[in-house]
Formats: sequence, C-alpha cells, structure tokens
Amino acid sequence: MHAAAGDGATILELGCGAGRVTHPLIGLGHAVTAVDESPEMLARVRGAETVRARIEDLDLGDRRFGAVLLCSYLLNVPSDSLARAWLATCRRHVAPDGCVLLEHHPPAWFDTVADTEVTRDGITFRLRDVTRPEPGLVSATVEYAAPDTDGGLLWTQSAVARRLDEEMLRRLLGSADLAFGGYLTEDHAWLRAIPV
Repeated sequence: MHAAAGDGATILELGCGAGRVTHPLIGLGHAVTAVDESPEMLARVRGAETVRARIEDLDLGDRRFGAVLLCSYLLNVPSDSLARAWLATCRRHVAPDGCVLLEHHPPAWFDTVADTEVTRDGITFRLRDVTRPEPGLVSATVEYAAPDTDGGLLWTQSAVARRLDEEMLRRLLGSADLAFGGYLTEDHAWLRAIPV
C-alpha cells in the first residue's frame, strides 16, 4: 500500500477497524484519516484523525486524498448497490492524480477457504463456521483475539462474501468512474484503481 500510494501520500482508510493497517501506514510517514462506524474500534486508533461514519454516508466536503483504502472483504459484499455506494465514496474522496487501493477475496479463495486459526504478533485470527450457502457465496465468522491487561479482547464478525471475477470487478469499478489499474499482489487480493 505504501509503494502504491507513494511516499508521504495522504490516506483515507475506510472501515479502519482498530488500526491494523492504519498504524503501520502512520509509521511510514503517512497522514491517515481513519473512518469506521464503531466507536469501540476508533478508540483503539492512535496517531490518525478519526471519523465515525458509515462508509456509504461519508462526505468530507472538498477534501481529497492521495490514496483511499477499502480493505478486507468489503468489496465482496453480496449487494451490488452497497459495493457501488462504497466505491462511490472512494471516488468522491480520491485526488484526481491519486489512487484507490482495494483488498478483496480473489476467485481462487472461494475454492479453498476453510476454518483456519493463525497467530501473528500476539493476535489470534480465527475463521470459523465456513459454509457455502449457494454457488459463489461463502459465509463465515471472523474472530480476532488479542491479549490485554484485563484478560483479553475478542472481536467477532459474521459475513457473507461474494465471488467477483475480473469482469464483475471491472464493472463495479466503472460504476464509480474508476478504472482498473492492476493487481498489487501475486494472489490478486490487492488491486489499484484510478479515477476516470
């Protein structure tokens, strides 16, 4: 993300959660505006301007950013209208010469995803209750467990993700006047979009 945004780019992070991505970007010298609708998540973000809002409702007036981030599975939501609304927010806030950096579950993920548990940097990540309610959809619960002075923190979220092939992805981007700008990772989980 740092390389794609460029040194010193201002960054708008949509759906920032507790700062998993925010904090490393601040450490690399970016001024980050972190947006989430959860006050509990925003309370854990340090060193960034925080804004409590739903992504689809965010309107920061004439403020534009060198990069806008939409991380996690959000692009894979089963609702075209919600995905379009989130991409419209990205487009509304990206500078004319900026970029939108998107993370999503690439098509291959849907073929192999299963219950998983991984611990990194003291945080345990669990993907559980993975089911396939219908072709092209995966339902699962994500759980993050972190140590804390009070015995530990646990954050859980259940979601349904929709498989997006490249044609669907390009169509969604086009609906928000964004153009596909290439994949950033070999697994195609991260991509870059540019304003049209």
